[in-house]
Parts: sequence; C-alpha cells; structure tokens
Amino acid sequence: QVQLVESGGGLVQPGGSLRLSCAASGTIFSINVMGWYRQAPGKQRELVASITSGGRINDADSVKGRFTISRGNAENTVYLQMNSLKPEDTAVYYCFLAQQFAGKSNSYWGQGTQVTVSS
Repeated sequence: QVQLVESGGGLVQPGGSLRLSCAASGTIFSINVMGWYRQAPGKQRELVASITSGGRINDADSVKGRFTISRGNAENTVYLQMNSLKPEDTAVYYCFLAQQFAGKSNSYWGQGTQVTVSS
C-alpha cells in the first residue's frame, strides 16, 4: 500500500504564489509517476502536472509558464510551485502516484488540499 500526504494549500490573492508538497510512503517502486490533479466545483478532475521518476514532465496548457512541478531529494516527494495564481486555479488539488507491479498499474491518491485564489 502507498500513502500520500499533501500540504501547502490555502487562500491567496490573484497574482500570488503557493507551494504544494506531497510525500509518499509505503511500497514504492523505483519507476513511477507522481503529480497533481485538481477538481473545481462542478467540474471534472483534470491533470495539472506530472513527473516521472526519470524526470519527464507533462503539464496542462493552462498552467504552463506559471506552475512548476519537481521531485525532492527524497525521491518519493513531489512539489508544485504555483505562481501568478488566477481565480480559475481555485480547486481541490490531489497528489497521485502511479506505478506498475506484475504488469498491473496501480494509482494512489492523497486526501486533497484546497487552493482558493480570491481577493
């Protein structure tokens, strides 16, 4: 099993910054993908950004140039630096980890952290 613990959400004014952190523990394999999804009220969950254990990054067009995903020195941590925040970034942000074992893909989720961008 894998557990994910997120931190760093909160209330920020438009144009401000926040940094989300996520630490994974449990049975984690060396090859995996970690990242962030978000879900705004009344909308579907969408991928914000992901990063593989090899450092390959995939991020949504809506956050390019504003959000930066990275992995920590402790490889089972992932961060999301969010700059130039907009009201439309308001959502619950969920950390995830995906990995394969015996040919089967498994995904694990954090509990979510609220990000509210408002003046």
